[in-house]
Amino acid sequence: MKHQIGGHDENNFSYNYSLIEGGPLGDKLEKINYDNKFEAAAGGGSICKSSMKFYTVGDSVITEDEIKALIKGSEGVYKPVEAYLLANPEACN
Repeated sequence: MKHQIGGHDENNFSYNYSLIEGGPLGDKLEKINYDNKFEAAAGGGSICKSSMKFYTVGDSVITEDEIKALIKGSEGVYKPVEAYLLANPEACN
């Protein structure tokens, strides 16, 4: 897979990037943009707010089920990272 970094904002704890080649793009998607922002959680820790924007190739249409599968695949990256960081809080220092 090939990603293109869009940018980051240290003051707002946000970053964005695009998947531009390989992975789940197949023949229907030109790219997927990801926007992520981290906010302080009321009980401590943080919350990641994430959005994805899909750009189709030509007149291609992606179904709701395909979108759900893409979102689930993306979430699959966060769960192992979250588990690791919770088990190893010193990793961020």
